[in-house]
Amino acid sequence: MALSRFLRQLSCATLTALAALAALPVAAQTFPAKPIRLVVPFPPGGTPDILSRIIGEHVGKSLGQPVLVENRAGAGGNIGAQSTAKSPADGYTLLVCAFSCAVSPSLYTPAPFDLARDFEPVALLGTVPSVLVVHPGVPAGSLKELIAYAKAHPGKLNAASSGVGGSAHLALVLLRNRADIEIAHVPYKGAGQVAADLLGGQVDMYFDNLPASLQSIRAGKLRALAVASKARAAAVPDVATFSEAGLPDFLITPWFGVLAPAGTPAGAVNTLNQAINQALQDPALGKRLEELGLVAAPGTPAALKRFLAAETSAWADVIRKNAIKPE
Repeated sequence: MALSRFLRQLSCATLTALAALAALPVAAQTFPAKPIRLVVPFPPGGTPDILSRIIGEHVGKSLGQPVLVENRAGAGGNIGAQSTAKSPADGYTLLVCAFSCAVSPSLYTPAPFDLARDFEPVALLGTVPSVLVVHPGVPAGSLKELIAYAKAHPGKLNAASSGVGGSAHLALVLLRNRADIEIAHVPYKGAGQVAADLLGGQVDMYFDNLPASLQSIRAGKLRALAVASKARAAAVPDVATFSEAGLPDFLITPWFGVLAPAGTPAGAVNTLNQAINQALQDPALGKRLEELGLVAAPGTPAALKRFLAAETSAWADVIRKNAIKPE
């Protein structure tokens, strides 16, 4: 009698629990329960796009749901960032944030978004060395020779960027300030246009993300003069750092991270963070990323939050001191 009464009570409790679970939203029962949209606020073919597709494939397999990359380019990354910030905070729409995310709030008035207010940090994907490349027609085989030529021919050299306030432009600003040289700035509306004109000799030089220019460097179509990182890049071990070439502490580190709209549940953020870190720590993927010139940087959402705050503050100072304005 006691056993049958216990079983009846257990059955009732189980049914009640199941009914309560069924009443919960799908997202509360399991995450993810549908495909995830990964917004890349830049055109296809660049480093953010390449990296997003590689990482997205691995994360999708880990989570059991496809990760769909959507390119929403424009306004230096602001269009994609703003649209993501306004998306439902459910973990199914994410932003691949890059260097420009930390620059835009200081570059534009009014600020297009606030990283701390409008987004939840999910995970830092990694960093890439910034490499100074020149067209083979430029009479300089090293950074010292480039600086000497620029001093002897003020304003003759020009440098491309993929837009005002981007990493290439700010690197050029630092180079002009540190080396006391005159080099004209030629802003483009995307990295794809820069690549074509640089290879064609229409522009002389460019601070590029190493993965994007690596193939051209290896083919001899572009000459790499220096990498703006603390140590030499494994993908181009013969290329000196700026410090080795005579400009100490010249560091430009393009980076890529994943953000979610503010208010995204902590459970979804943690699930995404774990899946991304797992992908970054996969040996096969790590080797592939290293071949592309990317340094994986797994970590916590809290670590990404601190990193974003530091980057935003540092580049705000550069933008203010050099009176840089968007065009």
